[in-house]
Amino acid sequence: MLTRNRIITTFALIVLTITGFASDTRSEDNPLKVYILAGQSNMEGHAKVETFDYISDDPATAPLLKEMIDADGKSRVCDNVWISYLTGARGTTGEGFGKLTSGYGSRKNPTEDGGKIGPEFTFGITMAKAVDGPILIIKTAWGGKSLHTDFRPPSAGPYVFSETQLENFTKKGQDIKQARADKAAQTGHYYRLMVNHVKHVLSDIKRIVPDYNASQGYQIAGFAWFQGWNDMVDRGTYPNRDKPGGYASYGEWMSHFIRDVRKDLNAPGMPFVIGVMGVGGPIEQYSNPRYKMTHGNFRTAMAAPTKLPEFKDNVVAVRTGPYWDKPLEAIADKIGQVSNMSRQLRNKSKGQPNADGKMTKEQQKAYVDEFRAKLITPEEEAAWKRGASNAGYHYLGCAKSMALIGKAFAEATLEMENR
Repeated sequence: MLTRNRIITTFALIVLTITGFASDTRSEDNPLKVYILAGQSNMEGHAKVETFDYISDDPATAPLLKEMIDADGKSRVCDNVWISYLTGARGTTGEGFGKLTSGYGSRKNPTEDGGKIGPEFTFGITMAKAVDGPILIIKTAWGGKSLHTDFRPPSAGPYVFSETQLENFTKKGQDIKQARADKAAQTGHYYRLMVNHVKHVLSDIKRIVPDYNASQGYQIAGFAWFQGWNDMVDRGTYPNRDKPGGYASYGEWMSHFIRDVRKDLNAPGMPFVIGVMGVGGPIEQYSNPRYKMTHGNFRTAMAAPTKLPEFKDNVVAVRTGPYWDKPLEAIADKIGQVSNMSRQLRNKSKGQPNADGKMTKEQQKAYVDEFRAKLITPEEEAAWKRGASNAGYHYLGCAKSMALIGKAFAEATLEMENR
């Protein structure tokens, strides 16, 4: 028979056991949340870490920088977020992995820190604040890849050359049979690499996430797609791109892509984010009618799948135009004028100081330097050095743009999850 003291002691042990169990139901016991990021060069990310400080110049984004760096001013390392990144260039493909931090942007060597970020960095940081548990990001991205060929999904069928393309092959003396064979070999290659890599990582998660316990399980909780440049500039595939509906095929292939990737990864309800190309900023602010038409048409096609009933509330288009940096664009335009002047001097263009070809290289350089000094203020030069590190089609290599885009992708994904 239990004495009163033993009853109290036993009850206390039961309480401790229960509360101990409750306290041990920590984040590491929750299912591993898996997010997939895929696309081409802007998903790779070409924003150098050296442009981080520019984020603090804007009071609206200064708080975001504080989340990206630690107390020593170095890039934050996310203790509860891991990443596997499949990438490569010039036919080589490799994997980099570890805890999420900066350096998982574009890489010359897939296994080494590239000193850049893409959307993945703030995507992971934003998710870590909202998700009570471990997170794994699987990123697959390669520069210069199309949806119509490289990432073409299986259900879109084979790529079919138009009559105009076939006529051009004939004019150039190209072997049409060989051209078709080459296209068939290229079609869907990067789609397959993407899917196979995701399956490979998920087959041995502990390789990437050392503390992962299979009893936790995992959930494929979202997919973000950021691609488009190669399709947008391809007049061969989209001959009517400057007309309404000229990129309609892209929207159709994007819909196939969403269906196929959900099927191939056995994730039928997976939230899907389409990162809509925003190079150049909001369309209404464009001054060039030609680009306003083609870029506007393309952005409409990218977002088209969200209009389909089957994708209601589970596919969202995130417009990235608002994250384009207009002040840096203005400076970039002036730098373009400087480059144009240098080119005209070299080419002895009519109406320019070196039209007679008598200027030496040293004189040309001095002229261009003076031209630049008059055109670009010291404050603009400083801002450019702080904020830009690449070309316009890579969002000027601006970490502020990439950070805002990654955050927006995460927030859109979380909104779909919460529904």
